[in-house]
Amino acid sequence: MITQQMPAMVKVADKDVHSPEFATLYVNQAIDFKPGQFVMVWIPGVDEKPYTISHHSPERFGITVEAKGLFSKKAVSLGPGDKIGIRGPFGNGFNMGLGHQRVAVVAGGCGMAPLAPLVEAFQTGNGPEILLIQGARSKSFLLYPDRFAAKAEICTDDGSKGYKGFVTDILVQKIKDLSANSAPGFDMVYACGPEIMMAKVFDICEAHGIPCQVSLERYMRCGFGVCGACVCGHAVVCKDGPVFGSKMLRTMADFNTRALLKTGQPVPLNEYATWRCQ
Repeated sequence: MITQQMPAMVKVADKDVHSPEFATLYVNQAIDFKPGQFVMVWIPGVDEKPYTISHHSPERFGITVEAKGLFSKKAVSLGPGDKIGIRGPFGNGFNMGLGHQRVAVVAGGCGMAPLAPLVEAFQTGNGPEILLIQGARSKSFLLYPDRFAAKAEICTDDGSKGYKGFVTDILVQKIKDLSANSAPGFDMVYACGPEIMMAKVFDICEAHGIPCQVSLERYMRCGFGVCGACVCGHAVVCKDGPVFGSKMLRTMADFNTRALLKTGQPVPLNEYATWRCQ
């Protein structure tokens, strides 16, 4: 049984290779999960790192990994039968609300991973109308391009697919279009991706009176708020988040400004992002 205290050793059941950079590892175990939560993944002899659950069903779950550092490159090299340790799930997930009529889901790069189960949850039953905006550096970095019933608005930095530009450009235009047509606006905007992108989404939502929720990333050691490695201002990301709403974001001075390295040293966010890719 998977719990928060000790890693449960499980076997990788299946693996999907999405591109040279991304792969999803599946585990045939049930886990009590809310979209936006994460698990701690342990590779014996390597390290333990947090990963969002990107696929979820009653019988199995999956984590999507981008190969960019020592741990993640080892993770994407694993295959069926290999053993990993899992702790969790941890943190607060997305609040899906009640009675939402129209929502926007804005994903940048691997930020699609935590948002994917949210989109699927909204698509069951009588869920709200969904605007899904997905962006990436190029076409090859777009995650799950054929996964969702909702047709996504696609944009890429290099123009290799969809609109050449930023996800926030599309969000602003859609808000303007709804207003021009006197249509009901978005009840909520959900976002995950580079923090500079999420900060822009937050600013757009604040300017238009729309509540939003974003999923933050910080260096996490424990997963339940003991070590303090993942603080963001007064918030502990692994415990108070990783999903934060507009009310909390307004009070988090470190949002889109700085983060802590593994040593505990506070650095500008761009320096932290460079370190995390090593």
